[in-house]
Amino acid sequence: MFARLPSLPTPLRLMDPRKIAARIFALTSLAFLAACDLALPGAGGNSGQQIDPSAPVQVALLVPGGTGSAEASAIAASLENAARMAIADLNGVEIDLRVYNTARDPGQASQMAAAAVADGAKIILGPLDATSANAVGVTVSPANVNVLAFSNNPAIAGGNVFVLGNTFGNISDRLVSYAGSQGMNRFMIVHQDDLAGAVGRDAIATSINSAGANLVAVESYPFSQEGIFARAPSIAAAANSNGTQAIFVTDNVAGGLPILATSLDDQGLTPTSTPLVGITRWDAAPQSATLPGLQGGLFAMADAGREAAFRNRYESTYGAAPHPLASIAYDGIAAIGALAATGDRDALTVGSLTRSSGFAGATGAFRLRPDGSNQRALAVARILNNQVSIVDPAPLAFGRGGS
Repeated sequence: MFARLPSLPTPLRLMDPRKIAARIFALTSLAFLAACDLALPGAGGNSGQQIDPSAPVQVALLVPGGTGSAEASAIAASLENAARMAIADLNGVEIDLRVYNTARDPGQASQMAAAAVADGAKIILGPLDATSANAVGVTVSPANVNVLAFSNNPAIAGGNVFVLGNTFGNISDRLVSYAGSQGMNRFMIVHQDDLAGAVGRDAIATSINSAGANLVAVESYPFSQEGIFARAPSIAAAANSNGTQAIFVTDNVAGGLPILATSLDDQGLTPTSTPLVGITRWDAAPQSATLPGLQGGLFAMADAGREAAFRNRYESTYGAAPHPLASIAYDGIAAIGALAATGDRDALTVGSLTRSSGFAGATGAFRLRPDGSNQRALAVARILNNQVSIVDPAPLAFGRGGS
């Protein structure tokens, strides 16, 4: 996966926006797990295992258990619970789910994948981390087995590896498209100077160029409070002088975004005329909606109704809230089950996995792309009057404008 927001403090009492921003930044950090410069699994003619439509489909679920870490164990349990909840929702399809612990180690993940294939797995769901997913893909490619990884890192996608996590590129495509429909086509990118910021920057730039919009400037800042304070005056000055209509930002509410938004506002950047546009979930910290610098800002999110329905059902079934990644495990089983229900022996091949109509997921429609990435139907939200408002709902399906 790329990033997982850590637990946030309870909502802050009203205080100076700069203090809110500083407190959020000081109490949290960004965990960014990536696989860069790795050998991607070669296509090598891989299409995927055939199945017997009259028999249960054997699926290997690779989870991060076995580290001795309570956090990893909790994630593993949540992923398995969501997968089993998805199996219970399937009509007329039997899934033989077998669970393997990877210990968040690429070597062990590779060994577990090989064991799963030897056990008869027709497809692999997981693992969690990008480096482990890459290793698994390489290991099982000669066996013609496809991998639906929980990562959102497109660097490992391709060949027999698909990423299920929502990618920065999918998010920026949606936001650039919506902004264009509102008459905004001159953008600046402002990113933190770290790996997550660089990946986000490149995804946004690609989306802007693909849409035929204008990228007027790219600015960065050190990933620290002092770095943001030092760079804010020149960033604001540039935006006010180069005709920027909206500023794409890559940082999140658990990192430097609150400080950046507050600092730019302090420097005279008017958010109502030059709004910020974010590729992370700003609603992860409700208090962020009260920051003056985020008023009028845009971000993307899943269908809120479906997301709440999944969370409520999970809680009623298991007595605890799901991990934020649990819905992705549900989606993997939902896709496998929908394809197996067709009775096609080639249900788990690349051609079937990448069907254009996609699948109904826990939080909305999604589909897998031939390059191993994915597209998820997202809503566009705006912060207005200190509240998050949906300004463009998530499409219910793909096709005929459902993008």
